[in-house]
Amino acid sequence: MGTTPREPSPTRAPADDPRPGERNVRVAIIGSGFGGLGTAIRLKQQGMDDFVVLERAGDVGGTWRDNTYPGCACDVQSHLYSFSFAPNPDWSHSFSPQAEIQAYLQRCARDYGVLPHVRFHHQVADARWDEEARLWRIQTSRGPLAARVLVMAAGALSDPVVPDLPGLDGFQGGAFHSARWDHGFDLRGKRVAVIGTGASAIQFIPQIQPQVARLYVFQRTPAWILPRQQRVLRSAEQRLFRRIPGAQRAARGAIYLAREAFLLAFRSPRAARTAQRVALWHMRRSIPDPALRRKLTPEWTIGCKRVLLSNDYLPALAQGNVEVVTEAIAEVRARSVVTADGAERAVDAIIFGTGFQPTDPPLARHTCGRGGRTLAEVWAGSPRAHVGTTVAGFPNLFMLMGPNTGLGHTSVVYMIEAQIEHLLGALGHMRAHGAAALEPRPEAQEAFVAAIDRRMTGTVWTSGGCRSWYLDATGRNSTLWPDFTWRFRRRVARFDPAEYTMEPERGPTGADGGGGGCGIPAG
Repeated sequence: MGTTPREPSPTRAPADDPRPGERNVRVAIIGSGFGGLGTAIRLKQQGMDDFVVLERAGDVGGTWRDNTYPGCACDVQSHLYSFSFAPNPDWSHSFSPQAEIQAYLQRCARDYGVLPHVRFHHQVADARWDEEARLWRIQTSRGPLAARVLVMAAGALSDPVVPDLPGLDGFQGGAFHSARWDHGFDLRGKRVAVIGTGASAIQFIPQIQPQVARLYVFQRTPAWILPRQQRVLRSAEQRLFRRIPGAQRAARGAIYLAREAFLLAFRSPRAARTAQRVALWHMRRSIPDPALRRKLTPEWTIGCKRVLLSNDYLPALAQGNVEVVTEAIAEVRARSVVTADGAERAVDAIIFGTGFQPTDPPLARHTCGRGGRTLAEVWAGSPRAHVGTTVAGFPNLFMLMGPNTGLGHTSVVYMIEAQIEHLLGALGHMRAHGAAALEPRPEAQEAFVAAIDRRMTGTVWTSGGCRSWYLDATGRNSTLWPDFTWRFRRRVARFDPAEYTMEPERGPTGADGGGGGCGIPAG
């Protein structure tokens, strides 16, 4: 990788319009979680080496590097929540903890030879499409970079959300988000407020409840919680999977089919009622107090919000040192939290389990396409993409876990792998036809989005009676894929050139390139 002009080749990008101090690569990947590493590995396997992975932190892993809160684990079985091309026979549990998943990603990066391509501590501040040079100008915290193709793989759950509570700035105790856990703060014997009761909170609350003197759980809306079928994977199973890889593939296939069946609960009222009965039975078994059960019972249909899996969360809430608070928070004081009914609760620490905002990713405000328009401006509060991966008006931009690729029932890694194959097909088509730029036809994108919206109609995600983080600012569900994942793979994995427009290669122009008004100034 350098700034000296090179001859084009199947694996090298031409040094279009080189600038002083600007590195030039064919592909720049933002993020080193499952999406970024999966893309890097598949590029290497295809014989393409001219790429970099831009990582803002000092290690790979994405959300599995950042989320180190007590009890952090995946809610999809490990044999499915992993790359199909990199099976791991040594998972310790059916649902593996954070440290194991992080170690798995580190091992994949090392074993598949992509670590030399990772540029750590490279925070992307701004990315602009240069219309004349037909490449992306990327500003990072370590200097500028030019790339023919930009892959956004930062993940939908990478930037935590902290509510803007009155008085929070004046709080004198410990305060942190679960995704930025302060391991230096000793919770033992403390009075702790947990704000939020989502997927992260239900994991760390049972871990900290025995340590704290008093635990206040501030719940805005309750969630449906099903039992978690967790078990230790025996050494005999691990030996079998090591010796007979086909046995692990069969186990993965069985898990996949079972998880796909979960989709029926989101589309069938009868299946939803059955799932709710299981959740209610689980609550009755875990919490003897009927008043507390009423607080914790949702009024909306199961699946409208994310369905949570836990065996120990509900029992933890029934302990004597825990209070579930359903009144809204009015303000935070120096050493307390005050609710709308005037009650004041003294606390030593506040932990936010308030999740993320996938429908408003920060990079969208700093990614500029044709005509100087940002993704955020084009989306206008409702993210849309062709096959969840490419966006009209943003040439050579590929998004992993983009709009309508999230899932409520199975492994997103399956979706990511389908998108990566689409990307590889696009790159191969560009090489074969000497194309410098490629983007989806607006009519193809509109047809894809319209088909998703039609499929979403009548599902629990749009008619289940709740307001969830799946919905964007316009009320549209721009987060989830509303169908079986094998249908997504069949639709997306194969690249269809008829759905795209291409522009041919042309020589350097020396033009400055557009992008005025895109995001923050390049620094």
